[in-house]
Amino acid sequence: MTTLPHRILGALDRFNAAHPWDHNAHYHRWILRRLPRRFDRALDVGSGSGDLARLLATRAQEVHAVDADPVLTARAVAATPAAAPVVFTVADAPAGLPDGPYDVLTCVAVLHHLPLDEALLAFRRRLAPGGTLVVVGCARARSVGDHALGAAAVPLNAAVGWYRTRGRAAQRPLSMTAATRPPERDFADIAREARRILPGVRLRRRLFWRYTLVWRAEP
Repeated sequence: MTTLPHRILGALDRFNAAHPWDHNAHYHRWILRRLPRRFDRALDVGSGSGDLARLLATRAQEVHAVDADPVLTARAVAATPAAAPVVFTVADAPAGLPDGPYDVLTCVAVLHHLPLDEALLAFRRRLAPGGTLVVVGCARARSVGDHALGAAAVPLNAAVGWYRTRGRAAQRPLSMTAATRPPERDFADIAREARRILPGVRLRRRLFWRYTLVWRAEP
């Protein structure tokens, strides 16, 4: 027999499927607020549908956007104006990332797909002096605080989905078609490794099953 909690969770899953919205794109404007108003070069790792790369291009002279999915990258290219200073490349991270230096490096909901230490070291090597790294990541819920924040996000997630779709059923946006996988490392583990590799890094748990990481290289 299906229990009441399982029925409630099933109903929420069906509701969210009918009213989807992109949790990653929710943080794009937050990312921009952490960056200079103008900069020369940016690298977006795991660029997906190219939404963030196009936003970065409103401030940058040049944006390199890298993703491992050739189909999604082709659709990102098609959605990007020809005059936009964005170059899309199909490559695996971190081994296939283009050489720096970059004034800005962003990585949204991708770091948990990569070897953490190797990726953070690669990001650090590619930042120009004084450059900014901004990560929006996914972590495994383990602590009481993790589970409490996740529970608080459930009704808010439904409310935002209803508002953004105007109460009507909608298709998933292109940005939500990328391959997904559950994170294996929890926030405390990620924070410990990040602080070892990136002295002075700032990390924070966020709503909608995300955390943020901001680090600025020494000038």
